[in-house]
Amino acid sequence: MKSRLNYIVAAPNGYSAMVALERYVQNCGLEHSLLDLVKLRASQVNGCAFCIDMHWKDARDAGESEERLYMLNAWPESPLYSDRERAALALTEAVTLVSQTHVPDEVFAQARSHFSESEVVNLTLAIATINSWNRLAITFRAEPGKYQPVRRNAVATT
Repeated sequence: MKSRLNYIVAAPNGYSAMVALERYVQNCGLEHSLLDLVKLRASQVNGCAFCIDMHWKDARDAGESEERLYMLNAWPESPLYSDRERAALALTEAVTLVSQTHVPDEVFAQARSHFSESEVVNLTLAIATINSWNRLAITFRAEPGKYQPVRRNAVATT
């Protein structure tokens, strides 16, 4: 699939604002391994090939097991995820599909039982951010397959 346009060049200030939000998420205190799972799962739900490629590679590079990465698409049936990760993944799906789910009370309550108020807000910001990156990558047809992991302290662009 051919890229439609380079949104980074076309709107550099908008891109800078997205990078600033991504930087906040990366430094908000949530475990990077959890953020990797959230980013990958939201990208799977949204069907964003570019972001799936990126976040699968980042998670693997950071030490995530192949088994947990392969099983992520069926996480509710898998014993491989902690209760905290399960709560985050349930919230990820509910927020990503917000027009269909309206984030059910039970999903929110489950998240609150594993995350502090500030962590729930930061987790929701992380979910909103990856959903925004997904929408940019899908709309402008970012080409998957070429991404290489960057240092953990650097900010990835989607």
